[in-house]
Amino acid sequence: MGGPPPDTFDAARPHMAALADALSGSGAIRTPQWRDAFASVPRHVLVPTWFEQEQNEKGITVWRQRRATADVRHLAAAYRDVTLVTALDPASAEQVDDTAWTGVPTSSSTLPSLMAGMLEDLSVHDGHRVLEIGTGTGYNAALLCARLGDRLVHSTDIDPDLITTARTRLAQLGYQPQLTAGDGRTTLPEGHAFDRIIATCSVPAIPQAWIEHTRPGAVIVTDIALGIEGGLVRLTVDAGRRATGRFTATTGRFMPARGTPRTYPRPHRPRPAPEADTRPTPLTASDIQAHYTLRLLLALHLPDTELVYYVDDATGTTSIQLQRDDGAWARAPFTADHTVTYGGDPGLWQQAEAARHWWNTHHRPAHDQFAYAREADGDAAVRHLPTGTVWPRAERLP
Repeated sequence: MGGPPPDTFDAARPHMAALADALSGSGAIRTPQWRDAFASVPRHVLVPTWFEQEQNEKGITVWRQRRATADVRHLAAAYRDVTLVTALDPASAEQVDDTAWTGVPTSSSTLPSLMAGMLEDLSVHDGHRVLEIGTGTGYNAALLCARLGDRLVHSTDIDPDLITTARTRLAQLGYQPQLTAGDGRTTLPEGHAFDRIIATCSVPAIPQAWIEHTRPGAVIVTDIALGIEGGLVRLTVDAGRRATGRFTATTGRFMPARGTPRTYPRPHRPRPAPEADTRPTPLTASDIQAHYTLRLLLALHLPDTELVYYVDDATGTTSIQLQRDDGAWARAPFTADHTVTYGGDPGLWQQAEAARHWWNTHHRPAHDQFAYAREADGDAAVRHLPTGTVWPRAERLP
């Protein structure tokens, strides 16, 4: 399985303690139980190799494989507060030299501060049974085991190979959580009702299976993908099977949940509408890029719209482009010239400007002033808590 040599275990202990102290100092860890868990779980055993993006000598952007070894510098690298990419999509990966590939990431070991914040938001107590969606490397499962014990920890992943590897590495550490392979949106462990569900993948809506496998009072922490933007929500499931809560102060995004182990489906790209006009606009690409809550509001105002980065082949200018499945598009460049160029429906960018107006009129609210509710029938909505403004959501999952 490519694990690290045994002599790295003791050498890693200072790095484990330093990571736990750093996360406590930053406020990501807020309780001594999670501080102890991070200080006791060796990340490098579960993430012995990873990929870091760089440009090679030919100027090609590649994913360079790194390895935790007995070398102090390499071992310490596994305990940085960074996301470590651990797998690339085989459909897009191409090896360019002995240790480098091109391709799209499909799995990673999450930023430790993000994991810590989500685990704290989960509010676990002794005796709680927890389900993790997205086993990945097994690091998060190990932290849950350290906190709750193996018997109460269940974890599932779409990739059976990841489950096999995680099971072996977890066993090396003395952990034996209940691991299963399958689509965590629809196929969950039978025979258990869970007190907590934590998902390290994004979903456009809360799956019905999650609701059916939780007890009243259960907490769900997941990344809700709303289109242009999304974010982490903490929801409580009541006796009527409603899941209600709000966006958390902890921020972060995850790779989308997928239905096959190896690759993501390629999105359909419609033929873009012909260019229609260029006009001045108060909404700039820099504002969109810089302000998370503005992007969240764009997602709420434009639920069927995608945000992409567009590079003009002739000028090299980069723009933020909004586009829809009907071919309508609008783009604003990263230049001092505050203009928008659009094709198809002119209302696309007008709605984006309306979102900016709402954002400014309501004093640029923080994201944790927004609530999320999932009704028992699957209907969902986002609500601005101070004003009660509601944006219905139309997503459905099995």
